Amino acid sequence: MISEPELEGEWTSERPAEAARLLEVDDGAGPKGPRRAWWWALGGAVVASAVWAGVLVVQDRFADGPPLAYRHTEDLCEDAELKALSGFAGNLDRGPKRQARSPALDWSFCSFSSGWEDERTSYFGHVLVELHKRTDPGTEFGAGPGLDARMATDPGEAQEVPGLGERALLFRHVMAPRIQVLDGGAVFTIALEWHTAGTDVAPDSEPDEDALAAALIEDARALMARLKK
Repeated sequence: MISEPELEGEWTSERPAEAARLLEVDDGAGPKGPRRAWWWALGGAVVASAVWAGVLVVQDRFADGPPLAYRHTEDLCEDAELKALSGFAGNLDRGPKRQARSPALDWSFCSFSSGWEDERTSYFGHVLVELHKRTDPGTEFGAGPGLDARMATDPGEAQEVPGLGERALLFRHVMAPRIQVLDGGAVFTIALEWHTAGTDVAPDSEPDEDALAAALIEDARALMARLKK
């Protein structure tokens, strides 16, 4: 830990001249000379102590591993109902699905699709649930592209979604929105792509992107409630 700043030498009555200079004040305008340097050193030490204390708080935030308020699912295709997205895409085919468990991480994956047809809007996407049991996923939350490198983005460009988990980010990629939610050691991701096929697709048949974003938020909230312990 960073201790209180130490002055060079000892502060004793044997150095009265130096002590007087350190306490000299410039007409009420604040310390000057050596005392001013001492004040800056003290301020730097206080700031450094605060930063170090913040680091310790982050390190000790999950001293015994991140809290997990959600259960692992072996069939995410069943648990991720995606009712709101189905309102846009119609019936969604599910699969493939994957899942695995380990001492550090449990995860489940499911892909979904409305199928590809000419002269209509088609939807494709995936759902991923990660349960981190040893390390805090919050330090890197939102920094990666998820499962698709084409969706890489600056997390600073994401839209914060209040009232959803500990933190939720909505990425508004063109024709490929994605939502990620952090809650303790759990990370939920729902990513979507939509495409129009054919030359006779009416422009007004394309989905309302704001409504589609709202559907992603609603389905993420429903999935979190379903997997809550």
